[in-house]
Parts: sequence; C-alpha cells; structure tokens
Amino acid sequence: MFNDTVLKEIDDIRARYPERRSALLPSLYIAQKEFGHLSSEALLCVAKTLNLPEADVRGAASFYSMYRHKPLGRHLIQLCTNVSCMLLGSEKLADFISEKFRVEPGGTSADGRFSFVIMECIGACGTAPAMLVDTDFYDNLSEEGIVEILEKYK
Repeated sequence: MFNDTVLKEIDDIRARYPERRSALLPSLYIAQKEFGHLSSEALLCVAKTLNLPEADVRGAASFYSMYRHKPLGRHLIQLCTNVSCMLLGSEKLADFISEKFRVEPGGTSADGRFSFVIMECIGACGTAPAMLVDTDFYDNLSEEGIVEILEKYK
C-alpha cells in the first residue's frame, strides 16, 4: 500500500481534475517512482486510491511505453532508433551497447547496473543519434562517446 506521502501526492493531483480518471496517468507515474516499476500490487493500489476499476488502470499502464512492468537496473538507457537516428547509426550503436555493456534491448545487465530499451523517438532528429540515461539527454552519439557517457553511471 502507499505511504502517507504518496497518498497526499496523488490526492493533490486528483484535486486538479474534475474527473478522478484524469489523474490516472500521473498517479501511475507516482506509483512507478515509489515502487520502481508497476507491479500488480502497485496497479491495485492506484485503482483503490482513485476508486477506478483495476482493468482500466491495467489497460492504461499497458498502453503507454513510459510505464515499466518489471524491475529495472540502477540506470535506464533509452536509445532512439527512429528514422533520423537509424540513418545515422543507432542500430549499430544498439549492438555496441549490447556487446560492450552486456545488456540486450528490453533487458537488464547481470550486475543490475543498466536496463536498456529501444525507444521510438526522442525528438532529437537534428542531432541524431540520441539517447537518454535516466533523465539525462545525450546526442550526436558515437561508440566512444557512449563509453565515456556510461562510465559516469557506475
């Protein structure tokens, strides 16, 4: 169950909207931040807190890619492979990250240091290829640059 701080945060969000359903997406984000991912327990807590059907909460959580449904490593690498990034080598960079840091797309490294996902678009077409590490943005990537960047996240 949520602690009092999380419940207050969700109540504050719910107060901003005339419909409690409108508070669902930010509440899922809060639950993910609290639990690290959206487990069945976290989804049930959100449903109960907002007084929404659990199926609606599960549906929203499974629809959006920003929600995680399994535990992540300490740092999340999100590499864009959309058209601009792909044309400028992001698919090779994905292979490089997988080999160098021993983490497959959609997986977590054995040491728990990194989780790695391929994202559809990061919105940096003019400075592609690009990635996020946690909430930090990086662009104009190269293999050497990625090594330098990821070494900071030990």
